[in-house]
Amino acid sequence: MTSVDEPARPGGRIRDAARTQAEILDVATQEFARAGYDGARVDEIAARTRTTKRMIYYYFGGKEQLFTAVLERAYTVIREAEQELDVEHLDPVAAIRRLAEVTFDHHEQHPDFIRLVSIENIHGAEHIAASEKLGRIGSPALDVIGRILASGRESGLFTAEVDAVDLHAMISSFCFFRVANRHTFGALFGRDLVAPEQREHYRAMLGDMVIAYLTADRAAE
Repeated sequence: MTSVDEPARPGGRIRDAARTQAEILDVATQEFARAGYDGARVDEIAARTRTTKRMIYYYFGGKEQLFTAVLERAYTVIREAEQELDVEHLDPVAAIRRLAEVTFDHHEQHPDFIRLVSIENIHGAEHIAASEKLGRIGSPALDVIGRILASGRESGLFTAEVDAVDLHAMISSFCFFRVANRHTFGALFGRDLVAPEQREHYRAMLGDMVIAYLTADRAAE
């Protein structure tokens, strides 16, 4: 006689596999962020999960592919946050400020993402360049920024000749530096850029800088 539970088993295996892969990616993210690509060990990742090195290779193919999968997931998280941006009802100034705040919050909440990006830059972005998924993922924020900039120029609020990529770089650079360089900056200048009591100061400062640049009076230049 066939058990009534049998039809659910394939789905259960799929869920177990997805859960195992997610656990591997969680631990691999921590290990790569801690030790870098060269220093990370698949043996260590396996030891910290409920699986084996053999299963990690089965799911991901090897260390290089695992690191690429970690990057793909990390970038997917921020792209999903960008896709959830709801700024269409805001005026251009408020919309740009909101977009800057979302980037600020994400970078602060995901320090492993900052370390992973730094590591990938050391390796010349070779894993990102080879990833078809990352090549397709794009940045929803660029479309949003482009529309906001167009609206701001049309209304006469924005005067800067800057495109979406430039503005994205401007916002990201401050957010990235604040997290990536907190230790060296603190050692040199005695100030913790991510101190909780300074958080709102820096969050507002970012928005103020971006808006000041976009709306500056250039008639006298």
